[in-house]
Amino acid sequence: MLNRRGLLTGALGAGAAGAAFLADLNSTARAADGDGPIPVGAALPLSGLAAADGIEFKNGLELAAAEINAAGGILGRPVELHIEDTKEMGADLVSQAMQRLVDRHQVPVIINGYNLGTNMVEMDVAADNDVILVHYNTLISHNEKFRSDPARYYSCFQGDPPEYWYGPGFLNFLNTLEKSGSWTPPNRKLAIIPSANEYSIVIANAIRSKAAEYGWEVGLFETVPFPTNQWGPTLAKIRQDPPAAIAVTHFLPQDLAQFMVQFLPEPTQSLIYMQYGPSLPAFREIGGASVNGVIYSTTIGCLPDTFSEPYRKAYREKFGPNSAYITGSQTYDGLWDWALAAAIAGGPGAPFEKEAVQKVAAAMRRLIYRGVNGTYRVDPDGQSAYCYPTQINDPSLGMPHQFLQHQDYKTDPKLIAPPLYATSPFVSPPWLKK
Repeated sequence: MLNRRGLLTGALGAGAAGAAFLADLNSTARAADGDGPIPVGAALPLSGLAAADGIEFKNGLELAAAEINAAGGILGRPVELHIEDTKEMGADLVSQAMQRLVDRHQVPVIINGYNLGTNMVEMDVAADNDVILVHYNTLISHNEKFRSDPARYYSCFQGDPPEYWYGPGFLNFLNTLEKSGSWTPPNRKLAIIPSANEYSIVIANAIRSKAAEYGWEVGLFETVPFPTNQWGPTLAKIRQDPPAAIAVTHFLPQDLAQFMVQFLPEPTQSLIYMQYGPSLPAFREIGGASVNGVIYSTTIGCLPDTFSEPYRKAYREKFGPNSAYITGSQTYDGLWDWALAAAIAGGPGAPFEKEAVQKVAAAMRRLIYRGVNGTYRVDPDGQSAYCYPTQINDPSLGMPHQFLQHQDYKTDPKLIAPPLYATSPFVSPPWLKK
């Protein structure tokens, strides 16, 4: 397995032989591509409703770029970031932002976080310009579009597993928690609450379609507006027929915090699972003690392990103690993974240099990258990451589907599953009767 330490640290740590090796690579790179910086693009929502995430995506790129440049760059050339704001997102704004990156800065790669409402138009921009695209939209529609024409979308990579895997992963988590004796469900009912967007609905439908297979029944399936902070009507329905677990697949942190504030005055005896949003500081800042006990999951996020410790420390030192390194880790790993592939391929190429960009894409498909989020390995069927343990049962070949719990809102959430990665046990939520 090759990772950034193996490629860069190994060469740099080999004394005179390593220095000579890098000198040869740098000489070759300068002869082929010149000495100038390599432009790296990103189209991120730095303003608007997803700005909290957009800022962290930018932070992750900045930290990775600084580290790559400190290590000598890509074959001797530093990387230089160029970022466009996608604001309220959507197909037009995102595609225009990406095209500006190509036209103005000739970027050979665009590394995005997520952008909502695009219908994966990003892939068409990358294909039309022959540039590498790495994104974290977490959508099965990426896989479907890639499969529709692999030759056209050869350069498009989703850096995490698609959202579909949240469904069976959640059901597997419930059953594992029950079998361990940590939780005794009062019934076999689930309440599923998506919001009106593709990501939330796909996850909710995956839970609903697989529920019976895992021994559960769906008592309530209620779609709410996006965004929303008025949970009263939905909570009234939940209280009429209390389920064993509530799955809220809406993901904006401020809205999810309001769910807890409105739930606790009259709680049901239900586990509460939420989608992604509780990973952001705004969830704790708005919800306070009311968020204690909430479980959430992510198919990508910085692991609280020894490997990621230097990253976590550097991130908080650079961007502040309340910065969300679990989000910035996505683009951080994305830039490192692409940089390694570009070095292996002999250089990054440039827009419309299809042969050179194809070499980079081929290297990305071959590379098994152990980053701070776990192991990224490209699934050739959809050109996104494998999901462990529901898609692949080998943790060295898949990105872990992490389940975390807010046990004290004053501290970072605790990783409680999957077992190979867990750092803390599950704690019964304070609203459940003992």
